[in-house]
Amino acid sequence: MLSSGREVWHRLSNAVGSLLVGQFGIITGMINLQYRQPCAAAPVLYSFRRCPYAMRARLALLFAQQTVQLREVVLKNKPAVMLALSPKGTVPVLQLGDGSVIEESLDIMRWALAQSDPYNLLRPEVVKQANTLIEQNDSEFKYWLDRYKYADRHPELSQHEYRLRGEEFLQQLESRLADKRFLLADELTLADIGVMPFVRQFAHVERDTFYALPYPKLQQWLRAWLEHPLFIQAMTKYSPWQPEQLPVLFPS
Repeated sequence: MLSSGREVWHRLSNAVGSLLVGQFGIITGMINLQYRQPCAAAPVLYSFRRCPYAMRARLALLFAQQTVQLREVVLKNKPAVMLALSPKGTVPVLQLGDGSVIEESLDIMRWALAQSDPYNLLRPEVVKQANTLIEQNDSEFKYWLDRYKYADRHPELSQHEYRLRGEEFLQQLESRLADKRFLLADELTLADIGVMPFVRQFAHVERDTFYALPYPKLQQWLRAWLEHPLFIQAMTKYSPWQPEQLPVLFPS
């Protein structure tokens, strides 16, 4: 009888244990499902941390308080799924929930702020000026910035000459900041977010040289940006995305 009693007890214990494991498995599954459901609904952003175009897209998403699935890309090994969405192969790329794709950073910024603009970055009275300044940044300034940063690839001029050409745009920004806190007004606008990552990249080519240039307002503006909580959040480091990993929400 004693042996039989022990056997019954072990069987009962195993049954209860299996039931508890099963219950916890269900509960865990429900928790995972609740975690994954918003991820599945969130747009997918393919990004690269140091790319200024991706940087301004992430900033706009933060200012717009929009959540996305972030997929950090290794530019030397771009994911096939990203290339299928956007064969041009540059970041950022945003895939929306309906399957549509936004391939340009400025369009991603506008999309995000169209969903929500709590900081009023798209004020009607500055939108035209913002677009003009960003266009000048993306064409003229970016041209000289690339050559200044990679002067060894462009031996036509010296790095010093490339810097001087880029400084023509910096001088315009310094003038804009002479009587206001930001580029177009005393409050942030789309222009500040659109231009800042490129000024940051220019400054980082030769930091000591940049901060010795006669642009105190611009230097102050950039320093304030580098200390901004949302910029710090935008520059969070993520491991390169792997197809099998769980979704990573941004902001996390």
